[in-house]
Amino acid sequence: MKKIKEQMPYREAFGKYEKRAVMEVIKYYSKQKKDPPYNGLFQKKFCKDFEKYMGGKGFCCAVSSGTSATYVALASLNLPKGSEIIISPVTDSGPLNCIILQGYIPVIADSRKESYNMNLNQIVKKITKKTSAIMAIHSAGEPLEIKEICIEAKKRNVRVIEDCSQAPGARYKGKKVGSFGDVAAFSTVYKKTLQFGGSGGLIYTKNKTLYHSILAHSDRGKELWKNYSHHNDIRKQLFPALNFNINEFSCAIGSASLKRLDQSIKKRNNFLKKLIKALSFSKVCSPYPFNNKFSPFYFPIFVNKRLIKCTKNEFARVLLSKGINLIPEYGQIVSSWKWARPYMTKNHNTPNAISIRDNSFNLFLNEKYGEMELKKITNTILQVEKKFLKNKYKKN
Repeated sequence: MKKIKEQMPYREAFGKYEKRAVMEVIKYYSKQKKDPPYNGLFQKKFCKDFEKYMGGKGFCCAVSSGTSATYVALASLNLPKGSEIIISPVTDSGPLNCIILQGYIPVIADSRKESYNMNLNQIVKKITKKTSAIMAIHSAGEPLEIKEICIEAKKRNVRVIEDCSQAPGARYKGKKVGSFGDVAAFSTVYKKTLQFGGSGGLIYTKNKTLYHSILAHSDRGKELWKNYSHHNDIRKQLFPALNFNINEFSCAIGSASLKRLDQSIKKRNNFLKKLIKALSFSKVCSPYPFNNKFSPFYFPIFVNKRLIKCTKNEFARVLLSKGINLIPEYGQIVSSWKWARPYMTKNHNTPNAISIRDNSFNLFLNEKYGEMELKKITNTILQVEKKFLKNKYKKN
């Protein structure tokens, strides 16, 4: 493969507002003559900012990573050990590991056809008397039919954990994702639409009692909601728990990132509308079904393999070599991880998720993409398909 050249513009998520936020932390604690702690002023501010962003009726806890957020969200529910938790077929290994390491059995539900997201029918098929929770992941920034999922889960006394790591700010039926389930986890790692400048995560719930459980599980069993000064007194801890604390600098960056989140989503959505229209001129490539309620993280593009004289991966790798920011084959399909199979139930095949992986590549984009990037992507796709198009289709 040729050396990649003419890269697309980088996002610059750590921009002037984020830099200013870091300096505010330094100035504040220098003036106070204190070292920046955890659970400090800027962490509290971020949590209040996020609670307001979600509608002002819930509670937020910031932690050290997206995996930490999922771990704490799951632990806070105190589910029966050995019970089954239904999980989406497409995810990072972190959520799956949280299920396994806490003594639960992961059950993989397939996605709907030509999608990375599971739907209600796929979930209901997997619910048994052993099911205690559903870990519903909003993949690629596309919201699940989460309201219907939660309604059916409640009927069966099954809890719902929303994983909104790839979809902060996405909406379903007028409400932001993360506000439907019992509890929600978000990753704020530097690549995400809402980011902390490095690693980070957050947990959100509307249930105050559950929020107290989240706080205790996030920091060694401490009763952080109680107003006393001796939280480090080990004698007052409620139960064994780990330390998932985040820091003041990350939370200050998070507040700056949150301020521009809706604008970032809008710019990405506007770009995708134009890209989808431009792809109508392609014989080989077609876009993922899209609506403006998405909070785009990556965007799948389907490749009609019967029209080209190369593999889908080869087609995508040539695009990549020409500077188009994409991943030829998505590796986040749980059923394809051999190391994880011993921990799953026997029926872990997910043909729909495998099919979309095998028939599409994932285009990465950011809010800085404009007309130049639109022309580069579409022109490059047309050039590459002209090279690989089978002769019998070139005249049509």
